[in-house]
Amino acid sequence: MLGLKVYLEVKWLLLTELTGTSRGRMEDSSGLLTTEREPVPLKSIEVELEVRDHVATLVSTLLYENKEDKPLEAVFVFPLPGDAAVCHFSAKIGQTQIVAEVKEKQEAHEEYDDALSSGQQAFLLEESDQSPDIFSLSVGSLPPGESASIRLEYVTELAVQADDGLRFCLPAVLNPRYQPQGSEGGSVQVTSVPASLVPYSLSFSAWVSSPRPISKVESNCSLDPLQYLNTEQTQATVKLAAGHKFDRDVELLIYYKDAHQPTAVVEAGQASAKPGTLMGDPVVMLSLYPEFPQAVMSSVASCGEFVFLIDRSGSMDCCMGNSNQQETRIGSARDTLLLLLKSLPMGCYFNIYGFGSSYQHIFLKSVEYNEKTMEEALKKVEEMDADLGGTEILEPLKHIYSQPCIPSQPRQLFVFTDGEVENTKEVINLVRDNSGSHRCFSFGIGEGASSALINGLAKEGGGHAQFITGTDRMQPKVMQSLRFALQPAVVDISVTWDLPKAVSVTVLSPPITAIFQGQRSLIYAQLTGQSPEAAEGCVTVKYSLAGHASQNQLRFSLKPAEDTGLTVHRLGARTLIRSLEIEDGEEQEQDGVKQKVVELSVQSGVSSSFTAFIAINKGDGQAIQGPLLFRNDLMLGCSLRDFSLGFDEDSCDSGFGGFGWSHKFGASFQSHGKSVKKKLKSVFSRVGGFFNGGQKASCQSNETDLSEDAAFKPKQPPRDPLLQLVSLQEASGCWVLDPALAAALGKTSEELDKPKPASVNKEVWATILALIWLHGFKSDVQDEWELLAMKAVSWLRAQKSPCVTECIEAGNALLGCEVQKDALVI
Repeated sequence: MLGLKVYLEVKWLLLTELTGTSRGRMEDSSGLLTTEREPVPLKSIEVELEVRDHVATLVSTLLYENKEDKPLEAVFVFPLPGDAAVCHFSAKIGQTQIVAEVKEKQEAHEEYDDALSSGQQAFLLEESDQSPDIFSLSVGSLPPGESASIRLEYVTELAVQADDGLRFCLPAVLNPRYQPQGSEGGSVQVTSVPASLVPYSLSFSAWVSSPRPISKVESNCSLDPLQYLNTEQTQATVKLAAGHKFDRDVELLIYYKDAHQPTAVVEAGQASAKPGTLMGDPVVMLSLYPEFPQAVMSSVASCGEFVFLIDRSGSMDCCMGNSNQQETRIGSARDTLLLLLKSLPMGCYFNIYGFGSSYQHIFLKSVEYNEKTMEEALKKVEEMDADLGGTEILEPLKHIYSQPCIPSQPRQLFVFTDGEVENTKEVINLVRDNSGSHRCFSFGIGEGASSALINGLAKEGGGHAQFITGTDRMQPKVMQSLRFALQPAVVDISVTWDLPKAVSVTVLSPPITAIFQGQRSLIYAQLTGQSPEAAEGCVTVKYSLAGHASQNQLRFSLKPAEDTGLTVHRLGARTLIRSLEIEDGEEQEQDGVKQKVVELSVQSGVSSSFTAFIAINKGDGQAIQGPLLFRNDLMLGCSLRDFSLGFDEDSCDSGFGGFGWSHKFGASFQSHGKSVKKKLKSVFSRVGGFFNGGQKASCQSNETDLSEDAAFKPKQPPRDPLLQLVSLQEASGCWVLDPALAAALGKTSEELDKPKPASVNKEVWATILALIWLHGFKSDVQDEWELLAMKAVSWLRAQKSPCVTECIEAGNALLGCEVQKDALVI
């Protein structure tokens, strides 16, 4: 009942914020309201995406209109992809176009404050100090009745998915950022506006181009049919279908033919920039796809320490995706853990942690994997629920890293979370500091999982990142990462360059620390010096795999490509900036790293944590008259769904749960003497909002049973037949012939016993039946059970049992299948 009461209170508070009502009367409000009251300043968003091979440029145009009777200052907080490089910011007021400049952050703040104090229009765009995927846009001194069009541009790389698709995601959700206990700053609740009440429009279109034909473009949202622009099908356009509901991230999956071909793009330097500088010299982007020998790929490691860190915060009780399916995130995590535990090799070590406001572990330390420890862990997994409050991931990570590594058992860490944390950089730095002792595989669950956190964990931990959104199933993506973890680690990685004598190379990317089969490795490098027209370069990546020296080589032309603009330069600058920013704070000051980042950011026009975009409309010099109305709004980044941040300076001790709920969205005050830096710091540090005890707000639902007897927790669906069969497998890989197996196969015990060859023991017969059923009925999800089937086959081979062919024939007849012996690989 507590959960239901909290949910009702959230609903009531959301209603008061949307309509201005309180319990019993209407109130005037100066904040973000619905179209039935005073409209929000944001009127429309137009998003244009340009994809060139595996690099994307996004241009978002946001139209604001001030319908207040006073000048308006609005602060919007929104998400962007964590690895995006913001490279352009401009504003158009009437017929006046103002292009922002990149300046050191404190200097930009002071100019912004000075402009507002003198009655000038000003715009400020900056990155959060805590997380590189959160930005704030300040629209200052917008006169009554005036409109402003904001143009924001960023470039980003597209991540390669398990099925070789390239993923672009336009974030629609800024999840509450959990603030660890004891950290600075207050907190307020972030509540989402229902899709039907979002008072602004969105248009989204994409243009795709590649040297290779475009096979298809898919999305979690409805699209108009793909339109090819040439007969080679190397260019195409696509856009969102009419009636998009603003209720999810917009995700595009782009598929090319022959996607694994290595490529190189050389981009000419900026004509106005000085030669010898990053922007003045050509920059090359290399995309490498290492291919490992089949003999290595067909074998898996039989050792390792596998540590699974599972988010058990309140929001993990939300349903998976945006459909009406009943499975919750925590339920899917439980099913995934079942597959993981059944797929681990005998002789390895493992442990499972759950975290929220606190953390728990099944074993005091990692234990050897066998039948006893597996069964004990599975019993605990069945009891796992989303009942640990907030999202404090730093402390359990510290505890894991404090445990000594087990000799000859490489540590593999799997992190599952749907949330976001305020201390993203601190968490990522901790993983980086321990990268020499483990590999980290990360999984972002649901809409709004922080790309900065998920990608950062995997990148710094030498692992692989996966996102589970929309109708995605968690299991196949996680099992792919387990296959990566079971591959032999690639060591002794080196990159060498062979260039004309007059050309030197400065590598902008950090050293490659992890290589996985079929996964892309990107390298950016600055090329200084003159080269002949037809000159070529060559890069060689050498590494050791399973004791064998290997190498991949790529030859490329040094002639710059056409029509690439400065995309490669900006991505290269972003890569170098991020590498410099991950240094510790003290080192930044001592080594002048901050100064290097600022200089590079200003030179390249790419955002950083130490700089901001500032634009001031000096116009005709006339000051804007009237008191300045300040509004704090939380919106999605280039957004699809609106989030509002209720805030006033005295609310911290007066709101529900002590977290500063306010029934007024904004506060009207003169900005003179008020530092925007303090305002933005308050916005950034207070994005979060949790109930007493750190409990997350429950996910929204379009339909909610509000009766006193209603069960607040979604009902779990019956167990999938595949999981039912998998749950019966022994740690060794075999199945036992018993009534439970008969039920899983849809037979009676007598029906299973009768056709068994007399000379075959029951475990061998049961295991062959299970394998036939998997191949015969679940071949469409083979990537989920492939590893545990390989373990079963290894067990069968070790038994050296006679009559295997006879067993397969009898099993096929019993189950109504036609699985060949070669398919079972026995």
